[in-house]
Amino acid sequence: MIVELQSVCKAYGQGEARFWAIRDADLTIRAGDFISIVGPSGSGKSTLLHLLGCLDKPTEGTVQIDGEPIDRLADRQLSLIRRNRIGFVFQQYYLNECMTALQNVLLPLELGKVKGRKEKAADALERVGLESKVKSYPSELSGGEQQRCAIARALANCPEIVLADEPTGCLDTETGGRIMDTLADLNEQRQIGIVVVTHDERVAAYAREQIQVCDGRIS
Repeated sequence: MIVELQSVCKAYGQGEARFWAIRDADLTIRAGDFISIVGPSGSGKSTLLHLLGCLDKPTEGTVQIDGEPIDRLADRQLSLIRRNRIGFVFQQYYLNECMTALQNVLLPLELGKVKGRKEKAADALERVGLESKVKSYPSELSGGEQQRCAIARALANCPEIVLADEPTGCLDTETGGRIMDTLADLNEQRQIGIVVVTHDERVAAYAREQIQVCDGRIS
């Protein structure tokens, strides 16, 4: 899988209130890459991640998936790409409060009718150290455990690329290191592309390539 940004700009607002979050971004992400995106708060890191994940469309420029501009793809095609080929880890957990940890991880696999989905969901929870919490609801999990559950959900279907926005932000140093070791193993052993937005130098150091973003521009 190849995701490519070509001269991409992203603006929000209208008229004098218009704000350019990303300016003239050229970036290529491939399955097998391990990239960290760093920069100050408000620099455009999260917006860049959303563009890479086709969660947002550019104001100017082109986003391509395997050489196909996404503006030529139907909404259903983009939804399938996001569900089956890209894993997302957001700063917000987006867990369903009425579902157990296992059910939350299992939900996207159920929607995709993935074979062996229960085993994959259980394995993903074990990878992040939550094997004893499979029957726990989000309200019964700590903030760090909820973050790990969200990470397990992103990893369960073995996507081609994982996009993670501050994946260790709510975790202690030991647990954060375990999560990054897991991502590094998946990158090395299964060639899953990893893109991590982070303020943590220790997390950024896991990546083979580091991208700096400042005032919406990649340097």
